[in-house]
Amino acid sequence: MNAPVAAATRLRQPTAITLAHAPEGFDAFVVADLTRALAREAEARAVALTFLARDSIRAQNFADALAFAAPEIEALVFPAWDCQPYDRVSPNPAIAAARMAALARLALTKGARERPRILVTTVSALTQRVPPRSYIAKAALSVAPGNVLPMETLVAWLESNGFARASLVRDVGDYAQRGGVLDLYAPALPQPIRLDFFGDALESIRPFDPETQRSAGSLRSLDLTPMSEAQLTTDTIRRFRQGYQAEFGVPRPGTTVYEAVSEGRRAIGLEHWLPLFYDKLDSLFDYLGEAPVVLDNRAEDVAKSRFAQIEDYYAARKSAREQDPVANDYQPLKPDRLYLAGAEFTAALKDRPVARLQPFEAAPEASDVIDCGGRV
Repeated sequence: MNAPVAAATRLRQPTAITLAHAPEGFDAFVVADLTRALAREAEARAVALTFLARDSIRAQNFADALAFAAPEIEALVFPAWDCQPYDRVSPNPAIAAARMAALARLALTKGARERPRILVTTVSALTQRVPPRSYIAKAALSVAPGNVLPMETLVAWLESNGFARASLVRDVGDYAQRGGVLDLYAPALPQPIRLDFFGDALESIRPFDPETQRSAGSLRSLDLTPMSEAQLTTDTIRRFRQGYQAEFGVPRPGTTVYEAVSEGRRAIGLEHWLPLFYDKLDSLFDYLGEAPVVLDNRAEDVAKSRFAQIEDYYAARKSAREQDPVANDYQPLKPDRLYLAGAEFTAALKDRPVARLQPFEAAPEASDVIDCGGRV
């Protein structure tokens, strides 16, 4: 029995194994073989397994290596925010869109897929809470030529889900309206899309070149996912206002985030109060079911550093607020509202099959070691 098959046999139940002699680059071949061995059992899950990289550079390098080692396997990448905990800025719109597109793919998976799929993510992404799976499943919007859909209804959906009005559509998240034509650039699409309306009926969906603005070809349907994890609707605005006051008391005049959301505007950095828009947040583990997790070398050490970093940033924000509440209107939520605690992370891994990658010999204390055969 070869190493990946042996590993797959053990990972069919909650356990922890060590995949020794699996250096970077070669580990993509090991994970590819492991995915193939698990593919049949994974048909009812969103993914066959999850690869947890220590950082975004490592995640991208692994995804590139996997594309070479096994082009038939789909690597679904879920990135982390590109801003620090408790920052005053929002995550890059392209990253926010990629996150929402990945969550939609995970939440809407039903039955067998054409090819095996693995999720590639990072410690920072996995340890941050995300919108509930139930919300993501309902938030997606599907349209097709022939549908009766007033343009105003679609524009309202775009506005409440993080799209930005523009004169010309060039970047992901833009939309523009001209008479009976609506252009938009949705997450996960290679090109922007032009929707032609006749009255309230959608006549056509055509991709177009953002440079020349010329359309070519047509699509039979279009699946739209939100651009932002924070949706601004009457219900979410009310929930945010109530949650903010319950958490911090009645805000003083000039509280930027509270006033912007109350007016239905997207304040910069709004996402750092994401828990106030929902009754509760889920973790990425809630989207993965019982899928095994393959831990990158040193991933658990990086997770410990990440939890310490979150606590430090929270303490700094809280201290600044206490020292000068007039100059600092930033009211930070407690870390466990937006991030997993260290104990939660450890418990989630303990409850599922886990494989730890080790580029060299396994540590003497490691149990259930499988030699993958990677040697210099």
